[in-house]
Amino acid sequence: MNTKTTFEGIESSERNWHLVDASGLPIGRLASEIAQILRGKHKPQYAPHLDVGDHVVVINASKISITSKKSEQKMYHSHSGFPGGIKSESFNSLRQRKPEKIIERAVWGMLPKNRLGRSILKKLHIYADSNHPHQSQDPKELSFNIKKVDENG
Repeated sequence: MNTKTTFEGIESSERNWHLVDASGLPIGRLASEIAQILRGKHKPQYAPHLDVGDHVVVINASKISITSKKSEQKMYHSHSGFPGGIKSESFNSLRQRKPEKIIERAVWGMLPKNRLGRSILKKLHIYADSNHPHQSQDPKELSFNIKKVDENG
């Protein structure tokens, strides 16, 4: 009698490429959908300790939407580790300076904070406009059932 369990791991998983247009989508809902694809939770061979997810290319990051008055009130903080080393930046200024960072930080918040999470985040490719260098990977257009919001909420 064979009592061993066979496990289909990373070798059997195929890495697909997905293209997501972020224009007009709310950031939190978009980030949660992207995190699901990056982790591989849509695949039957998903395991919490393995990286079986797909690559995601996000375009039009500068056109991301946000609800209510968060565009004026939301602040992003970082700390250098030294006393008094906190730096704060508003959502609007970060969107003008580096719109890719907004989506990256939102997705990172939904991934595990360990080696696995850092390797998963490397499969996320974010671009501020509609041009991206991943045409040769032939990314498939991916759309989510998320209601678009305008800037007024």
